[in-house]
Amino acid sequence: MTETRSPRIGTLNWPNRISILRLLLVAPLVVALMNQHDWPAARHVALALFVIMGVSDALDGMLARKTGARTRLGAILDPLADKAMVICTVVLLSLPESAVPQARLPSYVVVAIVGKDLWVIAGFMVIYLVTDRFRVQPTLAGKLSTFAQIVMIALTLLAPDINRLSAGLGSILAMITAWAVVALAILAAASYTALGLRFIAREEKPLDDNNDSNGKKQ
Repeated sequence: MTETRSPRIGTLNWPNRISILRLLLVAPLVVALMNQHDWPAARHVALALFVIMGVSDALDGMLARKTGARTRLGAILDPLADKAMVICTVVLLSLPESAVPQARLPSYVVVAIVGKDLWVIAGFMVIYLVTDRFRVQPTLAGKLSTFAQIVMIALTLLAPDINRLSAGLGSILAMITAWAVVALAILAAASYTALGLRFIAREEKPLDDNNDSNGKKQ
């Protein structure tokens, strides 16, 4: 992890607008997932929204890199939109009332995904407290974990359609990717931990002896 300064803090450029759009699409995605049993087309609407959000995620990243429009606001909005999309979806797909028929996600998948994210957030907070700086630098394991989550969600939403083509295949594929998601979430948490510890060892600020001695006298 190395420190870099974003040139602007709150510029509402096109990449940031796309990230905001992704955040706004979380609401209709949640509504569609919660109404699968009452509205036959809801599952496919949820899948379409999920695909649109995934494509827009790639688009805003590409625009930010090509135009040099990376901002601190974007560094917050982009992962926030990603986490909102994934966490809301996996939580709803694990609940009996909103799960996809024959492809309900196990609760341990939700625990693994949310637990990994909370662990990483806590790590960033510790790094900032110790070094007064940090930079979000995705690891390979982190990228693979995110990719596996997207594939798992897509296969889960498609499971009934795949099952109609080959009995049980959709449910099996969804379960296999769920196991992969759990394994990669653990691996990603470990990789971010190792990266954070190396950054702290390199960037940790020494205690001010004067302040320390004054504090003891008080």
